[in-house]
Amino acid sequence: MAEDDPAHLDVAFWTEVMRDSRSNAACISAGGYVAYYPTRIPFHHRSSFMGDTDPFGALVEAARGLGMHVMARVDPHAVHADAAKAHPEWLACDPEGAPIEHWSYPDIWLTCAFTGYHREFITEVTREIVREYDVDAVFANRWEGYGGISYSEAARRSFRDETGFELPKREHDQSDPAWRAYVAWRRRKLSELVAIWDAAVKDLRPHARFIPNLGAFAARDLEPELVHRVYPMFVVDKQGRSGIEAPWVAGRVAKRSRGLFPERPIGLITSVGPEDHQHRWKDSVAPPEEVRTWIVDGFAQGAFPWFTKFNATVSDPRWVPAVVEAFQLHARLEPVLSAMPVTAEVALLDPSRSGKLVPGAAHSFPDEDGFYQALVEARIPFELLADQALSAERLRPYKVLVLANAEQLGAAQCEVIREYVAAGGGLVAAHQSSLYDEHGEPRENFGLADVFGADLLEPVRGPVKNNYIALTGDHPVNAGFGGAKRLIGGTRLLRVAAGTDTRVPFRFVPDFPDLPMEELYARQAPDAPAVITRESGGRVVYFPFDLGAVFWGSLQADHGRLIANAVRWALGAEPEATVRGPGLADLAVRADADGVAVTVVNLTNPMTMRGPIRETIPLPPQTVTVALPPGVRGAKARLLVADADAPATVRDGRAEVELIGTGLVEVVHLTWERL
Repeated sequence: MAEDDPAHLDVAFWTEVMRDSRSNAACISAGGYVAYYPTRIPFHHRSSFMGDTDPFGALVEAARGLGMHVMARVDPHAVHADAAKAHPEWLACDPEGAPIEHWSYPDIWLTCAFTGYHREFITEVTREIVREYDVDAVFANRWEGYGGISYSEAARRSFRDETGFELPKREHDQSDPAWRAYVAWRRRKLSELVAIWDAAVKDLRPHARFIPNLGAFAARDLEPELVHRVYPMFVVDKQGRSGIEAPWVAGRVAKRSRGLFPERPIGLITSVGPEDHQHRWKDSVAPPEEVRTWIVDGFAQGAFPWFTKFNATVSDPRWVPAVVEAFQLHARLEPVLSAMPVTAEVALLDPSRSGKLVPGAAHSFPDEDGFYQALVEARIPFELLADQALSAERLRPYKVLVLANAEQLGAAQCEVIREYVAAGGGLVAAHQSSLYDEHGEPRENFGLADVFGADLLEPVRGPVKNNYIALTGDHPVNAGFGGAKRLIGGTRLLRVAAGTDTRVPFRFVPDFPDLPMEELYARQAPDAPAVITRESGGRVVYFPFDLGAVFWGSLQADHGRLIANAVRWALGAEPEATVRGPGLADLAVRADADGVAVTVVNLTNPMTMRGPIRETIPLPPQTVTVALPPGVRGAKARLLVADADAPATVRDGRAEVELIGTGLVEVVHLTWERL
């Protein structure tokens, strides 16, 4: 709600939206920066338009009347002038100790999460809400306080007492031991804060919980012990794609969370309005197809949907049908999909890059983005695996591990990968993977040099213009390039020596000028290895250049094919589930003892990689095949979205189903009988 909403709140409209969308929970603005109920706590600012009404209470009653659960939303990131004047110790401060005014609205002030405002005042607000209203949880937005380093007296004192350092003068200075200590201290203190609030909620309502918004603060940035103790679920605030973000980013939210905490449910917040990194139009509406696609790709990969509307007054209702349709679709599919765990044969390592504070759900790096895009285009189902969770047990379900550019790997992590490959696991790695330890300190050679079959001769060089890699010898990794003798190479290159037990299907063409045009020709024969393959236990492919980043930046088809070739060769066989046909589709595969469900999210649209989706172009015919497990016979197929049976043909141990006219999404649910 906006502050003026209580003056003209249409409870009947919101009740209708909740009912029509078949929502089973509502998150309603309650307090923090503005209170939407008759609070009795001093300096808890009541909406100036509330009068003697109780808009929060009215919406709680409406939701409960529909049998819904209710979360009360609080936002503690800023306070009004009266609170700032009475309690300057609550405020975030700059390095000189001056309070920091809000960047967007005058005469309100940013709070510091390490002061009594968060630990005591917001705790009391939370207790008041839980005591007075029938709620199941409290949800906190912008609960981390000021995003930069706050130099409040409380923060200075706590940091000094716990680490022995003064607060760092600069952010992201890896050479400063105070910064490295600050990263760990901030994570610990914020995790403790969530535990305090959760205890306050459960003290009054034992079944209720405190749920923090994981926007700029990722699940991977929390203390694992506290996660297991006080986090029943994660809610990630990645409300839509912005600029050239791909539509699969919604599904990546689910994969990223599952890659570290696979047992925790994950919710994806979707805004009904457009998202933009430079501008904010929060009281607006995105194209309906954009909203539908974001919600559907999120729940296809396992993130339950949550839509948010800023401002309870609806000046543009065009978002309503899109949300209702997507939510009703989820309600139809959930009984099948939620009962079957997501499965994949390929895992893409999600690197933490220690010592950096990055927005968890939204954070992206070009190398990982490029590999992600290539795997989506290649229709290769895959999961993300957080490097903090890297273990033999977590790797066991996968046949191939992909390191797009996992620079920082500790000795123990390298040993896990080494043993995985020795036992037959495939590995595809690129660029500076394992060239640094877990603390970001450089090594003289790759930590996985023996696994790659490559030794470092010269460190990374670049950016390099006009680089090429030449095809040298027949190999499945360099198949399908139509007779080309060389391809575009990289922009950041490592010079490596290949081991005696390897093959080199590509070599770098030595540099030559890109201007004048008359000088644009190779002077020397290809020399240094550009792609190295090795078979010892499992199959290994190593690319000593920034393959993922180059693909993400230029989207040249050859680079996508090169990644797909490497993963398929490392896999060593046809994937257990395939979907073949024209178009761009994001796949999710779920399986249990009785069957497999293949979800096909159609991302084919006129502006797939450039801005909002205005329409989804129906997919041409697609062929879905699934390998049948031993000891089963026959196969029956049902299309869950079309709500119709489909013919399933069994040949060579695989069930095959044809999809015709798929719109935004279809789920092929195959079942069989045990012999």
